[in-house]
Amino acid sequence: MKRALFTLAAIATLASPLAVYAQDATQTPPLEQEYLEKARVLDASISRPQPIGGTSVTSKIQDIQIQVLDGVDTGRRVSFSNDYTQVHAGEIIYVRHTAGGFGVETWAVADPYRLDVLLGLFGVFLVLLILFGGLQGIRGLMSLGGSLVLIFSLLLPGIYAGHSAILVAIGVSSLIIIVGSYITHGFNRTTTAAVFAMVVTVIITGLGAYYVVHAAQLSGFTSEENVYLNFNTGGKLDMIGLLFGGIMIGLLGVLYDIAIGQAIAVEELLRAGTEMTKRQVYRRALRIGREHIGALINTLAIAYVGTALPLLLLFHDSTASIPYMLNSELFATEIVRVLIGSIGLILAVPITTAIATYFIRPDGRATGHAH
Repeated sequence: MKRALFTLAAIATLASPLAVYAQDATQTPPLEQEYLEKARVLDASISRPQPIGGTSVTSKIQDIQIQVLDGVDTGRRVSFSNDYTQVHAGEIIYVRHTAGGFGVETWAVADPYRLDVLLGLFGVFLVLLILFGGLQGIRGLMSLGGSLVLIFSLLLPGIYAGHSAILVAIGVSSLIIIVGSYITHGFNRTTTAAVFAMVVTVIITGLGAYYVVHAAQLSGFTSEENVYLNFNTGGKLDMIGLLFGGIMIGLLGVLYDIAIGQAIAVEELLRAGTEMTKRQVYRRALRIGREHIGALINTLAIAYVGTALPLLLLFHDSTASIPYMLNSELFATEIVRVLIGSIGLILAVPITTAIATYFIRPDGRATGHAH
C-alpha cells in the first residue's frame, strides 16, 4: 500500500511540470500591436553587404540607434539592425514598432521622412499657379479640391460599403465633371455643352468598359495592394468593379481637357465666322479635334508606359513569348486601361462638337432651351 502511494506521488510530481508546460504552450498569445512613429537617427554604422538567402543578390545592412519623437514610445531610445533604406545620423524617419506575442518586440525602418520635401514642392506649385494661372488657376485648384472631396467622401466609402463599384464610379465621375467644370469655367454656354458631352461620353465608355473587363475575364488582382485589400475587407469588395472604377476615374482628367477645349473651339468658330452654317462649324471644329486626339492619345499611352516601366523591365529578359506576356493579366489590364481611355477620348470629340454646335448660337450665346 505504501509502495503504491509512493508511486502515485512520484508520477504526480513528475507530471506536474508537463501539465504546466502544456497549459503554457496552449495559452493564446496576446494580439500583436503595430505602431508607426516618427524618430530621429542618433547613430548609424557603415553599411555592410549581406547575401539574401537562396539568391545571388546582396542587400545592405547597418546597425542604427534611434530616438522616438512621437507616439506611445516618445523619448524611447532603441537600437536595431536596418536592412531597408540606408539612413544617416540626424535624419528623421518613420519606424514600425511591432509589440506582442509574449513580450517580443521588433523594430524596422518604415520610410524616410518626406513631408518637408512634399510641402516645399507644393509651395513652388502654388506660387507658379498664382503667378501664371491667376484667378483661373486658383479656380482650377478649387476644382481639384472638390474632386478629391467627392472621391474621398462618396467614391471610396460607397465602394467600401459594398455598393456596386460600377454605378458608384459612373455617378461620382459625373459629379466630378459637373462640379469641376462649373467651378473652373463658370456657368456659361461653353461649360454646359462640355458637361453634357462629358457625361454622355462617360456613360458610353463605362458601358463598353464593363463589357470588356468581363469579356477579358480580368479578376482585378494585379498588385499586392489589391490582395491585401481583399484580405483586410474579408473579401467583401468587388475587385472587378474596383478595377472598372479606377479606369473611369483615370479617364476623367484627359477627357475634361479635350471636352472643354473642343467646346471652346466651337464657340470661337461661331463668333469668328457668323456666316458659316452649323454643319461647316462642325466640320472645322472636328478638324481641330482630330489634331487634339493625336496628341492626347500619345500622351495617355506614354503616361501609362511610364507607370508600368518596372513591369516592362521585369518581362524584358523573360523567356516567355510575347503573345503569352500580352495575354497575362498584368499586361492585359494595362492594355485595357489604355484602350478604354483612348476610346473615350476619341468619342469625346464628335460628341462634344455636336452638342456644342447645337447649344451655341452664331453670336456666341446659348440657345434658349440649352439650359
